[in-house]
Amino acid sequence: MAQAHDRTSAMLAGSSRTGRRQGELRAGVGTPLLCTQSGTDPLSDVLRAVRLTGAVFHRVEASFPWGVEIPDSTLYRPIILPQAQHVISYHIILEGVGFVCMPGSEPVRFEAGDILLLAGGTRYALLSTPGQKPEYDEPATTAFFREWMNGTLPFVTREGGGGEGGTAYICGFLGCDTRPFNPVLCALPPLTRIKWARIKWAGHEGAGLLGQLIELTLAESGLPGPGGEAIRLRLCELIFVEVMRLCLQSLPAHEKGWLSGLRDPSVGTVLALLHAQPAKHWTLDTLAAEAGMSRAALAARFAHLVGHGPMHYLALWRMQLAANRLSDSSLKVAAIGRDVGYASEAAFSRAFKKATGLSPSAWRNR
Repeated sequence: MAQAHDRTSAMLAGSSRTGRRQGELRAGVGTPLLCTQSGTDPLSDVLRAVRLTGAVFHRVEASFPWGVEIPDSTLYRPIILPQAQHVISYHIILEGVGFVCMPGSEPVRFEAGDILLLAGGTRYALLSTPGQKPEYDEPATTAFFREWMNGTLPFVTREGGGGEGGTAYICGFLGCDTRPFNPVLCALPPLTRIKWARIKWAGHEGAGLLGQLIELTLAESGLPGPGGEAIRLRLCELIFVEVMRLCLQSLPAHEKGWLSGLRDPSVGTVLALLHAQPAKHWTLDTLAAEAGMSRAALAARFAHLVGHGPMHYLALWRMQLAANRLSDSSLKVAAIGRDVGYASEAAFSRAFKKATGLSPSAWRNR
């Protein structure tokens, strides 16, 4: 990467998908290829295609001792977003300290200025002290979600034992699709920690935007009125997108994954082309020429960073676009197939069933 700045990104509770190890990684700031001269923005493209939707967004003010267990998302997803396939959560620490605890991993301390992004949907706990009994266990948290969806809870919730040393944080829970293909979700470990305070004071403009979104959220929470909940949920989504941009810029040079592919000049160019024209008859030759690389070099670098070869990635992305059209439109299967680059309905149907296990008609009628 280019110039080094004083910023830290911690990728914790490493997953087998990414080969990440538990610990804290210090990273410089490169120039991410978020969009090309054509205006294509693959990150926005993916977040739109996987139906990112805010569901629960609130502020917690906790006095010591405090603690909350978040159950596996399969237990509360039917309550907050019945139509979503997966739930992602994040927590922005405004004041104080605490620990995030996940099964099979050591507790991870967090402090004011940290952002915790939990993408796996598995159970975890936020505690003032590791090992303590939480005030809100999993059944109590599930009941909280039910009350929240009933509209009986305020934006700010207060909890804890009443002692000194409080912690305040913003919580966001969002739904998204995982199938047929969600490259953003595949790129994230179960837990990502970003040292937002360090980024902010390093003069990074993105952190300043995040601060403005948080300030707007807090201001909106103090002005109850018609449409307030809708505004807060959109802010929940905007904050998540900005957190993803900070993740992108915080990645170390050796990191793998779709986000790293976006930042790579050659691979990022190819991703932008595939997202801009997914129905085009792309070949490895034409993509390599656009990237200024040989076929072999592009195939190897793309697979190394993204986890799939360029043509396999294109096939998966086409299936995600087709799945959306099947769910959201009454277009005939053949027309949807043509829209995503297949000359015949039979070829499209075979490819779709191979990717999803369902025929296009069965997917539409789920």
